Amino acid sequence: MSNQSLETWKIQEAEFPQTASVNEQLHFLLNYAVLAPSSHNTQPWLFKIQDEAINFYADRTRSLSIADPQGRELIISCGTALFNLRIALHHFGYKGKITTWTDPNNPDLLARIQLGDAIQESADEHLLFQAIPKRHTYRRDYQDWDVPESLLKWLQADVEQEGAWLDIVRGDIARQVVADLVVQGDHLQMADPNFRSELAAWIHKSDSKSHDGIPIYAQGIDEHLDFAAPLFAFVLRTFDMGDSIAERSQKLVTQSPVIAVLGTKDDNTSDWLAAGQALERVLLRGQVIGLSASFLNQPIQLPELRSQLRKLLKEPGYPQILLRLGFGMEVKPTPRRSVNEVVF
Repeated sequence: MSNQSLETWKIQEAEFPQTASVNEQLHFLLNYAVLAPSSHNTQPWLFKIQDEAINFYADRTRSLSIADPQGRELIISCGTALFNLRIALHHFGYKGKITTWTDPNNPDLLARIQLGDAIQESADEHLLFQAIPKRHTYRRDYQDWDVPESLLKWLQADVEQEGAWLDIVRGDIARQVVADLVVQGDHLQMADPNFRSELAAWIHKSDSKSHDGIPIYAQGIDEHLDFAAPLFAFVLRTFDMGDSIAERSQKLVTQSPVIAVLGTKDDNTSDWLAAGQALERVLLRGQVIGLSASFLNQPIQLPELRSQLRKLLKEPGYPQILLRLGFGMEVKPTPRRSVNEVVF
């Protein structure tokens, strides 16, 4: 990966402009928001700083019209960035005044963020803040280590704090059902040439000037083959590789120490934004305690499979994210756009 692609991850908290204007401080805080995860690393967010506040917008030009036609995952992705921003506000001594709403006249405006009153961050918030630049999605095999039940309870409490729920898939039968749904999802999606084209469009070389998308090393492929990313994207776009991808996905489900579903009571924009914040709290907590995570959202992206997954769960409501958790090794981050690229 080029040095330029890594620069966004190298933010130093000591550079916070303590004596500068409110707008300059808000601009600095966005350095932590842009490190959030997003579907296919699309980074579907935009910010406008004015009148000592950040207006937070969903950038629908980066939507996945095939995989995410409702924009559900797009809003969830924005929620992860909003959570990072909340934690950064507290770290630098501000309570934060955050107003979220759904405006039919401006559906892309998700939130307005101001510094708010002065506060002292908690010890727990400090740990979450330190985890922001260290958290990376881990798409490879996990170590064969069990995850203690106490850690899972901790994650569930974190999610509930954000108004969502985390259902741990327990038992061989339930896990096999989930694996079957993931496999079905892979076959259905990969059989669709439009889906393959959309996915291929976000596979980039690590030094891509777009600073987004998924470099092939993030899939566990040797980083020295980075030059072959365009060829890999061409093959993906041209051929239905559903069998091989489904086989890999099934292995990830059956061999991951923990499979969990993050969901919400209802299924609207407010719930999706809450789910994103709950997800990022889980991911940062995982980083703190050594747990890695990645996603297997195929059964949630397809309505017919989502309804089947919903019947399997103990919690009432709607599944939003299918997570695999376990202990992995350190991996490289994926590219991120700089703050200047997402502020208008």
